[in-house]
Amino acid sequence: MAEDFELDTNDLERRMDGAMTSLKTEFSSLRTGRASASMLEPVTVDAYGQQTPINQVGTVNVPEPRMVTINVWDKGLVSKVEKAIRESGLGINPQLNGTIIMLPIPELNEERRKELTKVAAQYAEHARVAVRNIRRDGMDQIKKAKADGMSEDDQKFWETEVQDLTDKFIAQVDAALEAKQAEIMQV
Repeated sequence: MAEDFELDTNDLERRMDGAMTSLKTEFSSLRTGRASASMLEPVTVDAYGQQTPINQVGTVNVPEPRMVTINVWDKGLVSKVEKAIRESGLGINPQLNGTIIMLPIPELNEERRKELTKVAAQYAEHARVAVRNIRRDGMDQIKKAKADGMSEDDQKFWETEVQDLTDKFIAQVDAALEAKQAEIMQV
């Protein structure tokens, strides 16, 4: 029965690629001294009973290199958006002006750069965990097929395939982290 077992490595690769895409999105939110609308992407607001991205509760603009503004559409959400930004760990102090929240982007000092490299390392670790969880799913499928009568040679072959895929994506995560940390530390 298990002789015709075919592990869907394309599915595993697609899911691991999703973890990399997520990591790149999180990395784009880490500021390197310049204002960018993407720095707010991972920040969510408790709006209307669920976690909502900031760009879905207001208009995010970058009027100048060191300023991001958010024009919140619903007056009742202004304080929630402000609180979400304060608690996000971005190190930005929001200033209110009616329904507009202004985010002045301060120069990065050495201490803040080191903090941001640690945040980048945390994001990378989350990506590694996601890749390992996908690896575990693949290994579980192989174990199930082994229990259904797959040969040991086939089991070893598929385990090697899954491990090679995992190693490839972990190396990509490490390379992305190294590049982002170098970018953050660049003065």
